[in-house]
Amino acid sequence: MQQNPTGRRGFGGMRIWILVLFAAYAGYYWFSNRSTDALTGEKVVIDKNISPQDEKALGLQAYQQIMTQEQPLDPNSQISQQVHEVAQRIIAKIPEVEDALASEHGMQAPHVETAFDWDVNVLKSDQVNAFCLPGGKIAVYSGLVPVAQNADAMAVVLGHEISHALLRHGAQRMTEQKLEQIGQMAGAASGMDQQQMQAVMAVYGYGHALPYARKQETQADEMGLMLAAAACYNPREAI
Repeated sequence: MQQNPTGRRGFGGMRIWILVLFAAYAGYYWFSNRSTDALTGEKVVIDKNISPQDEKALGLQAYQQIMTQEQPLDPNSQISQQVHEVAQRIIAKIPEVEDALASEHGMQAPHVETAFDWDVNVLKSDQVNAFCLPGGKIAVYSGLVPVAQNADAMAVVLGHEISHALLRHGAQRMTEQKLEQIGQMAGAASGMDQQQMQAVMAVYGYGHALPYARKQETQADEMGLMLAAAACYNPREAI
């Protein structure tokens, strides 16, 4: 019988078993962390070890770092006061909107916002952007103001960004990253080279991660419009 000169006889079979074991763990992790989102009625995957308090701490850390790099406008300026008013009106309607959405799905709203420490700043920048980090840290870049044009459009944007935090999309993305890491570990342990792993992760991105991200954006759009409307802003300005 001819011997394998590389001494790697049977490694192909071992590679398969390594992939099977990692796949089994990934499946267990995915199923054991699934739950139904009370606000959307859809199944979501959030690592049970990631609590809203953990998200809040991470959000605060990111916010503090951003604030050391950006220049906030004077909170007494007209633009800052207008943005602050829009945000406060939306925040006041969150419990009402969440209860209404949860009741449609026969569930109780989680009300993660009760632990938020809300803060609103307008940052001096040409960026056309805004964000709301977990924990309620909101920032609007001044470049968004002339694009939004009015308070109604600004309310739609803020409603969208706030909804991301309320729907815990950050925790969902962190869980997705954990699954990606499991996949990368499986590839490395099974002997895949870097090019093969990049190809697999590219397929994962187009086949799952990108549609998943688009779904989150749609959810934030829908809930954001409800928040804006509940705060008596015109959701038609979303256009």
